[in-house]
Amino acid sequence: MRCYIEERTIELAKYIIENKCTVREAAKKFGISKSTVHKDMTERLIKINQLLADEVKAILLENKQERHIRGGYATREKYRHQREAG
Repeated sequence: MRCYIEERTIELAKYIIENKCTVREAAKKFGISKSTVHKDMTERLIKINQLLADEVKAILLENKQERHIRGGYATREKYRHQREAG
């Protein structure tokens, strides 16, 4: 694996752990695709640093369990803004 990919993977993992952010938020922060972040966190990180991989996995699992709630809030806000504007 190329050195810059390993460095990016570790930086992404640390960012996700420190901020407890989603894959989408991390991708936006680093200017890469969600697919790249996901691949880095689920495949590459395990080969580089198992401890970081376990911490990130726990955060990603928590985000996955909460995503239906976030979607509901976003939809509610969308329609609330439409009512106020219209």
